[in-house]
Amino acid sequence: MEIQSIKNRFGIIGNSPALNYALQVAAQVANTDLTVMIFGESGVGKEVFSTIIHALSARKHNPFIAVNCGAIPEGTIDSELFGHEKGSFTGAVDNRKGYFETVNGGTIFLDEIGEMPMGTQARLLRVLETGEFIRVGSSKVQKTDVRVIGATNRDLLTHTQHGKFREDLYYRLNTVPIRVPSLRDRQEDIPLLFRKFCVDFSERYKTPSIQLDDEARNLLVSYPWPGNVRELKNMAEQISVLAQDKLVTAQELKRFLPDIPHASRLPMLAAPQQGSSDFASERDILYKLFFDMKKDVTELKKMFFDILQNPSLAHAAAYQEEDQDHMLHHGYAQAESGKPGNMLAPPQAIILHDHKIDHHEEVEETLSIADKEKELIVKALKKHKGKRKDAALDLGISERTLYRKLKEYNIGD
Repeated sequence: MEIQSIKNRFGIIGNSPALNYALQVAAQVANTDLTVMIFGESGVGKEVFSTIIHALSARKHNPFIAVNCGAIPEGTIDSELFGHEKGSFTGAVDNRKGYFETVNGGTIFLDEIGEMPMGTQARLLRVLETGEFIRVGSSKVQKTDVRVIGATNRDLLTHTQHGKFREDLYYRLNTVPIRVPSLRDRQEDIPLLFRKFCVDFSERYKTPSIQLDDEARNLLVSYPWPGNVRELKNMAEQISVLAQDKLVTAQELKRFLPDIPHASRLPMLAAPQQGSSDFASERDILYKLFFDMKKDVTELKKMFFDILQNPSLAHAAAYQEEDQDHMLHHGYAQAESGKPGNMLAPPQAIILHDHKIDHHEEVEETLSIADKEKELIVKALKKHKGKRKDAALDLGISERTLYRKLKEYNIGD
């Protein structure tokens, strides 16, 4: 089937080479039973590709279902996918068929598959390998013939290296990878998409369609569109309704385009082509970590430089050990008795005895990313008095990512 006829049939707009190649792969693999993995950022239209594959396959007359794995609670996802027996858990008042049973002969699209719990991943692997599954609370093995199409906006290969996604499942799912390009990687398609959306909204709201002048069009193309096609469509609807003049200038367009957070303007770390919003969220934390570490190192350098330039600073801090032991003992004895006493430095305070600093040693603190990440999260929670939403906003990550980090590092409120 020709690429243009696929675009016409499914309402796909754009002529970028990356988009055309993704459509070509989808069309070629559709009439097989190979497992397909669709990679792409949030909002690029991954579900559309799953629909295309099913509609062009021999299963097109059988059921198709799209399941968002990230939207199903961890405690119920096994029941949703594989079904359960009556009484298998609290609330299981009757037998229930899962999606793999009801869609037998058809196609199941597992969106955000990177959010799937490890236990469910093992069950899914068995279905892919043998076509067998067991309902929750049952011991009876059942067969199913379902084609699986997965999708993710995460870097699953990195997740497998960190033990967050099964490596065997990754390679079993990734039989045929399809990478849907982000909108900023197909800038030539942005004016076409925007125009199509504006025409659709003008027909819906019975108003004249808006137009962009040259400067506004250039501004539209240069905007990074982190939300991809979904964000562009929402923006077109907003401008169609709220624009004062139907010929929109760059100055007026700026009122509708949101400011990009400072962190997103930082240079992007090298990563595999499949995008990951979770990777981007954790990347922002890492940037904060590195900036804080750089600041600490700069302050340490300044402190030692000052001491080297002015040795009297070291003299003022020097104590005789016998006097120090006496003063510390006396001070803590007063503190324990409740009597006022001098506020003395704790035992771990740094004491400089040498009158002259001939050399120095570099003391390297822990550079563990996990430790620093945990420290930042704890600080953010304390700063916002345990309000996770505010803490996540301050850290530059989603609430869901914060919840996962709290569980991963065993951080209480």
